[in-house]
Amino acid sequence: MRVVAGSRKGIPLKSLQGTDTRPTSDKVKESIFNIIGPYFDGGVAVELFGGSGSLSLEALSRGVDEAFIFEKNAKACAIIKANAEKCRFTEELRIHRADARNAEKVLQATQKKVKLLFIDPPYAEIAFYDLARDFAEADLLTDNAVIVCEHDKQLVLPESYASYHKIKSSVYGNSAVSIYEK
Repeated sequence: MRVVAGSRKGIPLKSLQGTDTRPTSDKVKESIFNIIGPYFDGGVAVELFGGSGSLSLEALSRGVDEAFIFEKNAKACAIIKANAEKCRFTEELRIHRADARNAEKVLQATQKKVKLLFIDPPYAEIAFYDLARDFAEADLLTDNAVIVCEHDKQLVLPESYASYHKIKSSVYGNSAVSIYEK
């Protein structure tokens, strides 16, 4: 696993061993960014269920100004921190050792709007994807925000979350990616 493109292209990333996290493969990550836009001019990214932090680090490498990662596993947080240091993104990346369901409160306190929201829980629990709706209803997303949900290919996500509608859904092996825009 590595940073695929941008200012930190090619930097290898670590991930937690075992089945506690499910890192996004380079192929899937590259496909996601080809769909949502290969490069960005600023903005804030949020990654719920951070794992290795790979998606946020990729977004930062491609031009996002700041990223917030929510991960409750202490060992995964240590991996994310090491990856951020390796990529020299310690100032731009905010790691919160917290349940993803607390992200809404944390972000409301910052008064920042989210341009990219990544939701990738390591389990097939559809309720965790409803966090997309919660973010939209709490007015935490920019008008041009993109919501990216990575999930098991057997899990069918809704066609919309609040005013965000599914624009694309692709399958990659056992995983699927659903992308939502306003």
